[in-house]
Amino acid sequence: DADTSLVKAKLKPFILRREKREVLDSLPEKTEVILKCPLSDEQLQLYKTVLEATKQGIQKAKQTKNKLHMLTALLKLRQVCTHPACLKECKNSDIPSAKFELIKEKITELMAKNHKVVLFSQFTSMLDIIQSWIEEQSFYFERIDGTITGQKRMDAVERFQSSEKATTFLISLKAGGVGINLTAADYVIHVDPWWNPAIQAQATDRVHRMGQQNKVIVYKLICAGTIEEKIQQLQAEKQQLLTEIVDIDGEGQKNVDFDEIKELIFT
Repeated sequence: DADTSLVKAKLKPFILRREKREVLDSLPEKTEVILKCPLSDEQLQLYKTVLEATKQGIQKAKQTKNKLHMLTALLKLRQVCTHPACLKECKNSDIPSAKFELIKEKITELMAKNHKVVLFSQFTSMLDIIQSWIEEQSFYFERIDGTITGQKRMDAVERFQSSEKATTFLISLKAGGVGINLTAADYVIHVDPWWNPAIQAQATDRVHRMGQQNKVIVYKLICAGTIEEKIQQLQAEKQQLLTEIVDIDGEGQKNVDFDEIKELIFT
């Protein structure tokens, strides 16, 4: 109303408001590194099999307008890239993941140098796999996913922030992408691409934010020659499409362009 506007106008000269974009220059440097790795031989064979099934699924979905069927098919392709064991059909298989091997190499290196690492994945099944290996190595770790809420969540953050131990913090997309402060970390690992760059940036900002004293290195892991690489290349020009493809659990009706999806998969 008019009175409120008048008060705001009078107070404006006396109020200092600094938003993050205005203080970015005062934050330590952030370096983003894209690490591309080829699929393992067995993983590649599985990927090709799932790709053919995905193509059939997309053709069928286009005819029946069954969007969920199409999105589920694409989800399976992304799971194969992350780790074959993320697929229900391959849960107990021994098919190696090239990306997991790279993760093990990086975490081993960073823990030996006493760093603190925040690792994000949209798949809790992948966090399970990584956690199992971390426990075998006797590395210190924390974890936040959808099952950890309230005080336990804040306790995990506090331990990570205050401890002097080298630590890996395993975090799922939905549970830890916003609302927490992890400035004790100096490395971020994005295991699988969050196709919406804004969501991925929000996650990185758990670490690279006001209060951060260290330079931050951000690793983004991409499987070369796969759907991951294609979507990375298309992020800027087809952002709306990518959001619709990936946000399977999002609210509201989706308006997916089947021709765009076909182009993405078949070219």
